[in-house]
Amino acid sequence: MNISMLSDMAAEGFADRVVVGRTDDGLTAGRLRELAAGGAHLVRSADADAVVYLAVNGPALPVALFAAARAGVPLVPVNYRLGAAQLDALLANHPRALGIADPEHGEALRRAGLPVRSPAEWLAQAAEHVGHPADEAGGDPAPPDTPAVLIYTSGTTSAPKGVVLRHRNLVSYVLGTVEFAGAGPDEAALVSVPPYHIAAVSNVLTNLYGGRRALTLEQFTPDGWLGLAREQRITHAMVVPTMLARIMDTDGLDRSVPSLRALAYGGARMPVRVIETALRTWPQVDFVNAYGLTETSSTITVLGPREHRTAVASDDPVVRARLGSAGLPVPGVELEVRDASGVVASPGATGQIWVRGEQVSGEYAGQGSAVDDRGFFHTRDQGHLDVDGYLHIEGRADDTIIRGAENIAPAEIEDVLLGHPDVLDAVVVGVPDEEWGQRIEAVVVLRDGVAIDADALRAQVRGTLRGSKTPDRITRWRELPRTPTGKLVRRDIVEALTAEGRQAVGRQG
Repeated sequence: MNISMLSDMAAEGFADRVVVGRTDDGLTAGRLRELAAGGAHLVRSADADAVVYLAVNGPALPVALFAAARAGVPLVPVNYRLGAAQLDALLANHPRALGIADPEHGEALRRAGLPVRSPAEWLAQAAEHVGHPADEAGGDPAPPDTPAVLIYTSGTTSAPKGVVLRHRNLVSYVLGTVEFAGAGPDEAALVSVPPYHIAAVSNVLTNLYGGRRALTLEQFTPDGWLGLAREQRITHAMVVPTMLARIMDTDGLDRSVPSLRALAYGGARMPVRVIETALRTWPQVDFVNAYGLTETSSTITVLGPREHRTAVASDDPVVRARLGSAGLPVPGVELEVRDASGVVASPGATGQIWVRGEQVSGEYAGQGSAVDDRGFFHTRDQGHLDVDGYLHIEGRADDTIIRGAENIAPAEIEDVLLGHPDVLDAVVVGVPDEEWGQRIEAVVVLRDGVAIDADALRAQVRGTLRGSKTPDRITRWRELPRTPTGKLVRRDIVEALTAEGRQAVGRQG
Protein backbone atom coordinates (compact mmCIF):
# COMPACT_ATOMS: atom_id res chain seq x y z
CA MET A 1 0.00 0.00 0.00
CA ASN A 2 1.26 3.47 -0.96
CA ILE A 3 0.80 6.35 1.49
CA SER A 4 -1.02 8.27 -1.26
CA MET A 5 -3.85 5.77 -0.74
CA LEU A 6 -4.26 7.20 2.78
CA SER A 7 -4.96 10.57 1.19
CA ASP A 8 -7.35 8.95 -1.27
CA MET A 9 -9.25 7.28 1.58
CA ALA A 10 -9.55 10.58 3.42
CA ALA A 11 -10.75 12.39 0.29
CA GLU A 12 -13.37 9.70 -0.30
CA GLY A 13 -14.42 9.49 3.35
CA PHE A 14 -14.62 13.18 4.35
CA ALA A 15 -13.72 15.32 1.34
CA ASP A 16 -15.12 18.58 2.74
CA ARG A 17 -13.53 18.36 6.18
CA VAL A 18 -10.63 20.78 6.82
CA VAL A 19 -7.64 18.59 7.64
CA VAL A 20 -4.67 20.97 7.29
CA GLY A 21 -4.30 24.45 8.78
CA ARG A 22 -6.69 26.91 10.38
CA THR A 23 -10.43 26.60 10.32
CA ASP A 24 -10.96 29.68 8.12
CA ASP A 25 -8.43 29.02 5.33
CA GLY A 26 -7.20 25.43 5.72
CA LEU A 27 -7.14 22.60 3.19
CA THR A 28 -9.94 20.08 3.01
CA ALA A 29 -9.17 16.41 2.45
CA GLY A 30 -10.47 16.71 -1.09
CA ARG A 31 -8.37 19.79 -1.87
CA LEU A 32 -5.26 18.15 -0.39
CA ARG A 33 -5.63 15.25 -2.81
CA GLU A 34 -6.10 17.65 -5.75
CA LEU A 35 -3.00 19.66 -4.85
CA ALA A 36 -0.97 16.49 -4.36
CA ALA A 37 -1.98 15.36 -7.85
CA GLY A 38 -0.99 18.74 -9.28
CA GLY A 39 2.30 18.61 -7.39
CA ALA A 40 3.00 15.09 -8.70
CA HIS A 41 2.64 16.48 -12.23
CA LEU A 42 5.28 19.11 -11.41
CA VAL A 43 7.64 16.46 -10.04
CA ARG A 44 7.29 14.28 -13.11
CA SER A 45 7.65 17.24 -15.47
CA ALA A 46 10.94 18.13 -13.79
CA ASP A 47 12.11 14.51 -14.12
CA ALA A 48 13.00 14.73 -10.43
CA ASP A 49 14.00 11.66 -8.44
CA ALA A 50 13.22 13.28 -5.05
CA VAL A 51 11.52 16.29 -3.49
CA VAL A 52 13.81 18.18 -1.12
CA TYR A 53 11.92 20.25 1.45
CA LEU A 54 14.03 22.97 3.08
CA ALA A 55 11.41 25.10 4.81
CA VAL A 56 9.44 25.48 8.02
CA ASN A 57 6.44 23.30 8.72
CA GLY A 58 3.14 24.26 7.16
CA PRO A 59 0.56 23.28 4.50
CA ALA A 60 3.25 22.91 1.81
CA LEU A 61 4.67 19.89 3.67
CA PRO A 62 1.69 17.50 3.39
CA VAL A 63 1.17 18.54 -0.24
CA ALA A 64 4.85 17.77 -0.93
CA LEU A 65 4.66 14.45 0.94
CA PHE A 66 1.67 13.14 -1.02
CA ALA A 67 2.84 14.66 -4.32
CA ALA A 68 6.15 12.83 -4.00
CA ALA A 69 4.30 9.62 -3.16
CA ARG A 70 2.08 9.93 -6.24
CA ALA A 71 5.13 10.63 -8.40
CA GLY A 72 6.92 7.58 -7.01
CA VAL A 73 9.85 9.51 -5.49
CA PRO A 74 10.83 10.13 -1.84
CA LEU A 75 10.32 13.31 0.12
CA VAL A 76 13.57 14.53 1.73
CA PRO A 77 12.83 17.05 4.51
CA VAL A 78 16.12 18.76 5.38
CA ASN A 79 17.22 20.54 8.54
CA TYR A 80 17.31 24.22 7.57
CA ARG A 81 19.37 24.98 10.71
CA LEU A 82 22.44 23.18 9.36
CA GLY A 83 25.51 25.20 8.41
CA ALA A 84 26.33 25.89 4.76
CA ALA A 85 29.00 23.17 4.55
CA GLN A 86 26.69 20.55 6.07
CA LEU A 87 23.82 21.53 3.80
CA ASP A 88 26.03 21.41 0.72
CA ALA A 89 27.29 17.93 1.62
CA LEU A 90 23.78 16.64 2.24
CA LEU A 91 22.25 18.17 -0.90
CA ALA A 92 25.05 16.72 -3.03
CA ASN A 93 23.32 13.36 -2.44
CA HIS A 94 20.26 14.59 -4.38
CA PRO A 95 21.46 16.18 -7.65
CA ARG A 96 18.16 15.56 -9.51
CA ALA A 97 15.74 16.68 -6.82
CA LEU A 98 12.99 19.26 -7.07
CA GLY A 99 13.52 21.81 -4.30
CA ILE A 100 11.07 23.62 -2.02
CA ALA A 101 12.68 26.20 0.25
CA ASP A 102 11.92 29.31 2.26
CA PRO A 103 13.48 32.39 0.63
CA GLU A 104 16.23 32.55 3.26
CA HIS A 105 17.23 28.94 2.58
CA GLY A 106 16.87 28.83 -1.19
CA GLU A 107 20.49 29.74 -1.85
CA ALA A 108 21.65 26.34 -0.58
CA LEU A 109 19.48 24.62 -3.20
CA ARG A 110 20.70 26.97 -5.92
CA ARG A 111 24.31 26.20 -4.99
CA ALA A 112 23.43 22.54 -5.46
CA GLY A 113 22.04 23.31 -8.92
CA LEU A 114 18.46 22.42 -7.99
CA PRO A 115 15.30 24.19 -9.16
CA VAL A 116 13.80 26.11 -6.25
CA ARG A 117 10.24 27.03 -5.34
CA SER A 118 9.10 28.77 -2.19
CA PRO A 119 6.31 27.02 -0.27
CA ALA A 120 3.83 29.62 -1.59
CA GLU A 121 5.03 29.11 -5.16
CA TRP A 122 4.86 25.34 -4.75
CA LEU A 123 1.24 25.48 -3.59
CA ALA A 124 0.26 27.96 -6.30
CA GLN A 125 1.86 25.94 -9.09
CA ALA A 126 0.38 22.70 -7.77
CA ALA A 127 -3.02 24.41 -7.88
CA GLU A 128 -2.42 25.50 -11.50
CA HIS A 129 -1.89 21.87 -12.50
CA VAL A 130 -4.90 20.43 -10.74
CA GLY A 131 -6.65 18.36 -13.42
CA HIS A 132 -3.56 16.33 -14.26
CA PRO A 133 -4.45 13.05 -12.50
CA ALA A 134 -1.66 11.41 -10.60
CA ASP A 135 -1.75 8.42 -12.94
CA GLU A 136 -1.75 10.47 -16.17
CA ALA A 137 1.99 10.19 -16.70
CA GLY A 138 2.93 7.36 -14.43
CA GLY A 139 0.30 4.66 -14.10
CA ASP A 140 -0.21 2.82 -10.83
CA PRO A 141 1.01 4.13 -7.43
CA ALA A 142 4.55 3.24 -6.44
CA PRO A 143 4.87 -0.28 -4.96
CA PRO A 144 4.98 -0.67 -1.16
CA ASP A 145 8.75 -1.24 -1.17
CA THR A 146 9.43 2.10 -2.86
CA PRO A 147 11.12 4.69 -0.60
CA ALA A 148 8.53 7.22 0.60
CA VAL A 149 10.64 9.45 2.85
CA LEU A 150 14.36 9.93 3.46
CA ILE A 151 15.07 11.61 6.79
CA TYR A 152 18.56 12.50 7.94
CA THR A 153 19.27 11.80 11.60
CA SER A 154 20.13 14.72 13.85
CA GLY A 155 23.80 13.82 14.04
CA THR A 156 24.13 14.67 17.75
CA THR A 157 26.65 11.85 18.27
CA SER A 158 27.90 11.17 14.71
CA ALA A 159 27.54 12.37 11.13
CA PRO A 160 23.89 12.46 9.92
CA LYS A 161 22.69 9.32 8.14
CA GLY A 162 19.81 9.14 5.69
CA VAL A 163 17.11 6.86 7.08
CA VAL A 164 15.05 5.20 4.34
CA LEU A 165 11.37 4.78 5.18
CA ARG A 166 9.44 2.80 2.61
CA HIS A 167 5.72 3.05 1.97
CA ARG A 168 5.06 -0.26 3.71
CA ASN A 169 6.83 0.94 6.87
CA LEU A 170 4.76 4.11 7.16
CA VAL A 171 1.47 2.51 6.18
CA SER A 172 2.03 -0.27 8.72
CA TYR A 173 2.56 2.31 11.45
CA VAL A 174 -0.61 4.22 10.54
CA LEU A 175 -2.86 1.19 10.21
CA GLY A 176 -1.55 -0.29 13.44
CA THR A 177 -2.11 2.81 15.58
CA VAL A 178 -5.02 4.85 14.15
CA GLU A 179 -8.69 4.17 13.44
CA PHE A 180 -9.78 5.50 10.05
CA ALA A 181 -12.03 8.57 10.43
CA GLY A 182 -12.04 7.99 14.18
CA ALA A 183 -11.72 11.69 15.05
CA GLY A 184 -14.74 13.90 15.59
CA PRO A 185 -15.31 16.87 13.25
CA ASP A 186 -14.35 19.31 16.03
CA GLU A 187 -10.97 17.72 16.76
CA ALA A 188 -7.80 19.65 15.98
CA ALA A 189 -4.15 18.75 16.56
CA LEU A 190 -1.29 21.19 17.18
CA VAL A 191 2.14 19.92 16.12
CA SER A 192 5.23 21.78 17.29
CA VAL A 193 8.11 19.89 15.67
CA PRO A 194 10.08 20.84 12.54
CA PRO A 195 9.38 19.07 9.23
CA TYR A 196 12.67 17.15 9.23
CA HIS A 197 11.64 15.21 12.34
CA ILE A 198 9.86 11.88 11.96
CA ALA A 199 7.06 13.11 14.23
CA ALA A 200 6.17 15.80 11.67
CA VAL A 201 5.77 13.20 8.92
CA SER A 202 3.95 10.68 11.09
CA ASN A 203 1.55 13.37 12.37
CA VAL A 204 0.63 14.34 8.80
CA LEU A 205 -0.29 10.71 8.09
CA THR A 206 -2.02 9.78 11.34
CA ASN A 207 -4.06 12.96 11.72
CA LEU A 208 -5.21 12.84 8.10
CA TYR A 209 -6.13 9.15 8.30
CA GLY A 210 -8.00 9.74 11.54
CA GLY A 211 -9.82 12.76 10.10
CA ARG A 212 -8.36 15.27 12.55
CA ARG A 213 -7.45 18.81 11.48
CA ALA A 214 -3.74 19.46 12.00
CA LEU A 215 -1.89 22.74 12.20
CA THR A 216 1.66 23.65 13.10
CA LEU A 217 3.41 26.25 15.23
CA GLU A 218 6.48 27.44 13.35
CA GLN A 219 8.29 29.05 16.29
CA PHE A 220 7.57 27.72 19.77
CA THR A 221 7.16 30.00 22.77
CA PRO A 222 5.08 29.01 25.81
CA ASP A 223 2.65 31.92 25.48
CA GLY A 224 2.47 31.51 21.69
CA TRP A 225 1.63 27.83 22.03
CA LEU A 226 -1.04 28.47 24.66
CA GLY A 227 -2.56 31.35 22.69
CA LEU A 228 -2.81 29.34 19.46
CA ALA A 229 -4.21 26.34 21.31
CA ARG A 230 -6.99 28.49 22.77
CA GLU A 231 -7.68 30.40 19.54
CA GLN A 232 -7.93 27.28 17.36
CA ARG A 233 -9.67 25.19 20.04
CA ILE A 234 -6.96 22.54 19.96
CA THR A 235 -8.09 19.17 21.30
CA HIS A 236 -4.88 17.18 20.73
CA ALA A 237 -1.26 18.30 20.81
CA MET A 238 2.23 16.92 20.46
CA VAL A 239 5.27 18.51 22.16
CA VAL A 240 8.81 17.59 23.07
CA PRO A 241 9.69 17.53 26.80
CA THR A 242 11.55 20.85 26.79
CA MET A 243 8.42 22.56 25.44
CA LEU A 244 6.17 21.13 28.14
CA ALA A 245 8.77 22.07 30.76
CA ARG A 246 8.77 25.68 29.54
CA ILE A 247 4.96 25.80 29.56
CA MET A 248 4.88 24.49 33.13
CA ASP A 249 7.88 26.44 34.48
CA THR A 250 7.38 29.91 32.96
CA ASP A 251 5.89 32.30 35.52
CA GLY A 252 2.86 34.44 34.81
CA LEU A 253 1.26 32.33 32.06
CA ASP A 254 -2.42 31.70 31.59
CA ARG A 255 -2.24 27.92 31.15
CA SER A 256 -5.96 27.41 30.62
CA VAL A 257 -6.77 25.45 27.43
CA PRO A 258 -10.40 24.36 27.93
CA SER A 259 -10.57 22.46 24.63
CA LEU A 260 -7.45 20.33 25.22
CA ARG A 261 -8.23 16.64 25.66
CA ALA A 262 -4.97 14.83 24.92
CA LEU A 263 -1.28 15.67 24.86
CA ALA A 264 1.46 13.41 23.52
CA TYR A 265 5.12 13.95 24.27
CA GLY A 266 8.31 12.29 23.11
CA GLY A 267 11.64 12.79 21.37
CA ALA A 268 13.64 12.95 24.61
CA ARG A 269 13.35 11.97 28.26
CA MET A 270 10.64 13.74 30.24
CA PRO A 271 11.57 14.77 33.80
CA VAL A 272 9.10 13.18 36.20
CA ARG A 273 8.70 16.51 38.00
CA VAL A 274 7.45 18.14 34.78
CA ILE A 275 4.86 15.50 33.93
CA GLU A 276 3.60 15.46 37.52
CA THR A 277 3.13 19.23 37.35
CA ALA A 278 1.35 18.95 34.01
CA LEU A 279 -1.01 16.29 35.35
CA ARG A 280 -1.96 18.60 38.22
CA THR A 281 -2.31 21.62 35.94
CA TRP A 282 -4.46 19.87 33.34
CA PRO A 283 -6.31 17.09 35.19
CA GLN A 284 -8.79 16.73 32.33
CA VAL A 285 -6.05 15.98 29.76
CA ASP A 286 -5.04 12.48 28.68
CA PHE A 287 -1.23 12.31 28.58
CA VAL A 288 0.64 9.91 26.30
CA ASN A 289 4.36 9.25 26.25
CA ALA A 290 5.40 8.03 22.80
CA TYR A 291 8.86 6.48 22.30
CA GLY A 292 10.18 5.85 18.85
CA LEU A 293 12.95 6.53 16.37
CA THR A 294 13.24 7.73 12.81
CA GLU A 295 14.30 4.19 11.89
CA THR A 296 11.05 2.78 13.31
CA SER A 297 8.64 5.14 11.47
CA SER A 298 7.91 6.90 14.78
CA THR A 299 6.23 5.40 17.85
CA ILE A 300 7.04 1.86 19.00
CA THR A 301 5.93 2.08 22.64
CA VAL A 302 3.24 4.09 24.40
CA LEU A 303 2.54 4.96 28.02
CA GLY A 304 -1.15 5.77 27.95
CA PRO A 305 -3.43 8.04 29.99
CA ARG A 306 -4.57 5.34 32.41
CA GLU A 307 -0.96 4.40 33.23
CA HIS A 308 -0.10 8.06 33.87
CA ARG A 309 -2.91 8.50 36.38
CA THR A 310 -2.36 5.12 38.01
CA ALA A 311 1.35 5.78 38.47
CA VAL A 312 0.81 9.20 40.06
CA ALA A 313 -1.78 7.83 42.49
CA SER A 314 0.12 4.67 43.45
CA ASP A 315 2.24 4.05 46.54
CA ASP A 316 3.78 0.97 44.92
CA PRO A 317 7.34 1.96 43.86
CA VAL A 318 7.20 -0.34 40.80
CA VAL A 319 3.93 1.16 39.56
CA ARG A 320 4.99 4.72 40.39
CA ALA A 321 8.26 4.26 38.50
CA ARG A 322 6.22 3.67 35.35
CA LEU A 323 5.52 7.39 35.14
CA GLY A 324 9.08 7.68 33.88
CA SER A 325 8.77 4.70 31.53
CA ALA A 326 8.13 4.54 27.80
CA GLY A 327 5.19 2.17 28.25
CA LEU A 328 4.24 -0.93 26.27
CA PRO A 329 4.86 -1.84 22.61
CA VAL A 330 2.27 -0.74 20.04
CA PRO A 331 0.51 -3.48 18.02
CA GLY A 332 2.80 -5.27 15.60
CA VAL A 333 6.02 -4.34 17.41
CA GLU A 334 8.23 -6.76 19.34
CA LEU A 335 10.87 -5.64 21.83
CA GLU A 336 13.91 -7.39 23.24
CA VAL A 337 16.42 -6.17 25.80
CA ARG A 338 19.71 -8.00 25.28
CA ASP A 339 22.78 -8.18 27.48
CA ALA A 340 26.34 -7.66 26.28
CA SER A 341 26.54 -11.22 24.96
CA GLY A 342 23.33 -10.87 22.95
CA VAL A 343 21.18 -12.95 25.30
CA VAL A 344 17.69 -11.67 26.13
CA ALA A 345 17.91 -10.07 29.57
CA SER A 346 15.62 -10.92 32.46
CA PRO A 347 13.10 -8.34 33.75
CA GLY A 348 14.84 -5.49 35.56
CA ALA A 349 18.23 -6.17 33.97
CA THR A 350 19.74 -3.36 31.89
CA GLY A 351 20.67 -4.10 28.30
CA GLN A 352 20.45 -2.90 24.71
CA ILE A 353 16.99 -2.36 23.20
CA TRP A 354 16.16 -4.19 19.97
CA VAL A 355 12.91 -3.89 18.01
CA ARG A 356 11.16 -5.78 15.21
CA GLY A 357 8.02 -5.13 13.17
CA GLU A 358 6.67 -4.18 9.75
CA GLN A 359 6.95 -0.47 10.56
CA VAL A 360 10.66 -0.86 11.41
CA SER A 361 12.96 0.19 8.58
CA GLY A 362 16.43 0.05 10.09
CA GLU A 363 17.79 1.01 6.67
CA TYR A 364 20.26 3.75 5.74
CA ALA A 365 20.82 5.29 2.33
CA GLY A 366 24.00 3.93 0.80
CA GLN A 367 24.54 1.52 3.68
CA GLY A 368 21.66 -0.93 3.39
CA SER A 369 19.78 -2.66 6.16
CA ALA A 370 20.98 -2.66 9.76
CA VAL A 371 18.60 -5.35 11.03
CA ASP A 372 19.97 -8.66 12.28
CA ASP A 373 19.23 -12.11 10.88
CA ARG A 374 16.04 -12.30 12.95
CA GLY A 375 14.77 -8.97 11.67
CA PHE A 376 15.53 -7.00 14.85
CA PHE A 377 16.94 -3.47 14.75
CA HIS A 378 19.38 -2.22 17.39
CA THR A 379 18.04 1.11 18.66
CA ARG A 380 21.34 1.95 20.38
CA ASP A 381 19.27 2.87 23.42
CA GLN A 382 19.71 0.98 26.65
CA GLY A 383 17.12 0.22 29.25
CA HIS A 384 15.15 -2.55 30.92
CA LEU A 385 11.72 -4.12 30.98
CA ASP A 386 9.89 -4.42 34.28
CA VAL A 387 7.98 -7.55 35.30
CA ASP A 388 4.88 -6.43 33.37
CA GLY A 389 6.74 -5.52 30.19
CA TYR A 390 6.94 -1.72 30.59
CA LEU A 391 10.03 -0.32 28.90
CA HIS A 392 12.31 1.98 30.90
CA ILE A 393 14.83 3.94 28.82
CA GLU A 394 18.18 4.57 30.48
CA GLY A 395 19.80 6.58 27.70
CA ARG A 396 21.86 6.07 24.59
CA ALA A 397 24.49 3.36 24.71
CA ASP A 398 26.98 5.93 23.38
CA ASP A 399 26.28 8.13 26.42
CA THR A 400 27.41 5.52 28.96
CA ILE A 401 30.15 6.84 31.25
CA ILE A 402 32.99 4.39 31.88
CA ARG A 403 34.65 5.41 35.11
CA GLY A 404 37.38 2.97 36.02
CA ALA A 405 35.83 -0.42 35.42
CA GLU A 406 32.25 0.73 36.09
CA ASN A 407 29.63 1.54 33.46
CA ILE A 408 27.40 4.40 34.61
CA ALA A 409 24.16 5.51 32.94
CA PRO A 410 23.85 9.31 33.03
CA ALA A 411 20.04 9.09 33.13
CA GLU A 412 19.78 7.86 36.71
CA ILE A 413 22.02 10.68 37.96
CA GLU A 414 20.09 13.22 35.90
CA ASP A 415 16.83 11.97 37.43
CA VAL A 416 18.16 12.65 40.94
CA LEU A 417 19.27 16.17 40.00
CA LEU A 418 15.95 16.91 38.29
CA GLY A 419 14.18 15.80 41.46
CA HIS A 420 15.32 19.05 43.09
CA PRO A 421 12.44 21.57 42.77
CA ASP A 422 14.75 24.38 41.63
CA VAL A 423 16.62 22.40 38.95
CA LEU A 424 14.88 23.03 35.63
CA ASP A 425 17.26 21.05 33.42
CA ALA A 426 20.27 18.82 33.92
CA VAL A 427 22.75 16.74 31.99
CA VAL A 428 25.47 14.35 33.13
CA VAL A 429 28.40 13.44 30.89
CA GLY A 430 31.74 11.70 31.00
CA VAL A 431 34.74 13.99 30.57
CA PRO A 432 38.20 12.56 29.73
CA ASP A 433 40.30 11.88 32.83
CA GLU A 434 43.85 10.50 32.99
CA GLU A 435 43.30 8.51 36.19
CA TRP A 436 39.76 7.14 35.76
CA GLY A 437 39.35 7.22 31.99
CA GLN A 438 36.32 9.44 32.46
CA ARG A 439 35.13 11.61 35.32
CA ILE A 440 31.49 12.43 35.96
CA GLU A 441 30.46 16.03 35.41
CA ALA A 442 27.00 17.59 35.54
CA VAL A 443 25.55 20.82 34.23
CA VAL A 444 22.33 22.20 35.70
CA VAL A 445 19.93 25.00 34.78
CA LEU A 446 18.31 26.60 37.82
CA ARG A 447 15.24 28.74 38.31
CA ASP A 448 15.92 32.45 37.94
CA GLY A 449 17.07 34.06 41.14
CA VAL A 450 17.88 30.74 42.82
CA ALA A 451 21.31 29.84 44.17
CA ILE A 452 22.06 26.22 45.06
CA ASP A 453 25.38 25.10 46.41
CA ALA A 454 26.97 22.52 44.12
CA ASP A 455 28.10 20.47 47.11
CA ALA A 456 24.47 20.26 48.28
CA LEU A 457 23.45 18.83 44.90
CA ARG A 458 26.35 16.38 45.02
CA ALA A 459 25.23 15.33 48.50
CA GLN A 460 21.71 14.75 47.15
CA VAL A 461 23.10 12.39 44.52
CA ARG A 462 25.36 10.64 47.04
CA GLY A 463 22.42 10.15 49.38
CA THR A 464 20.34 8.52 46.64
CA LEU A 465 22.96 6.62 44.64
CA ARG A 466 26.27 5.21 45.67
CA GLY A 467 29.33 7.46 45.94
CA SER A 468 30.93 6.31 42.68
CA LYS A 469 28.00 7.87 40.79
CA THR A 470 28.33 11.28 42.41
CA PRO A 471 29.44 13.98 39.93
CA ASP A 472 33.00 15.14 40.44
CA ARG A 473 31.87 18.63 39.45
CA ILE A 474 28.52 20.39 38.95
CA THR A 475 28.42 23.55 36.84
CA ARG A 476 25.55 26.01 36.36
CA TRP A 477 24.67 27.19 32.83
CA ARG A 478 21.83 29.43 31.67
CA GLU A 479 20.64 26.78 29.20
CA LEU A 480 21.69 23.44 27.72
CA PRO A 481 22.38 22.95 24.01
CA ARG A 482 19.48 21.01 22.52
CA THR A 483 18.18 20.31 19.05
CA PRO A 484 14.75 21.77 18.16
CA THR A 485 13.30 18.36 19.01
CA GLY A 486 14.70 18.44 22.53
CA LYS A 487 17.68 16.12 22.18
CA LEU A 488 20.76 17.10 24.15
CA VAL A 489 23.86 17.78 22.05
CA ARG A 490 26.15 15.98 24.46
CA ARG A 491 29.29 16.28 22.37
CA ASP A 492 29.09 20.11 22.64
CA ILE A 493 28.68 19.81 26.41
CA VAL A 494 31.67 17.48 26.74
CA GLU A 495 33.80 19.79 24.58
CA ALA A 496 32.85 22.84 26.65
CA LEU A 497 33.50 21.13 29.99
CA THR A 498 36.80 19.70 28.76
CA ALA A 499 37.90 23.17 27.67
CA GLU A 500 36.86 24.63 31.04
CA GLY A 501 38.92 21.95 32.78
CA ARG A 502 42.01 22.75 30.72
CA GLN A 503 41.63 26.46 31.49
CA ALA A 504 41.32 25.70 35.21
CA VAL A 505 44.49 23.60 35.12
CA GLY A 506 46.27 26.38 33.26
CA ARG A 507 45.26 28.95 35.88
CA GLN A 508 46.43 26.68 38.66
CA GLY A 509 49.78 26.20 36.93
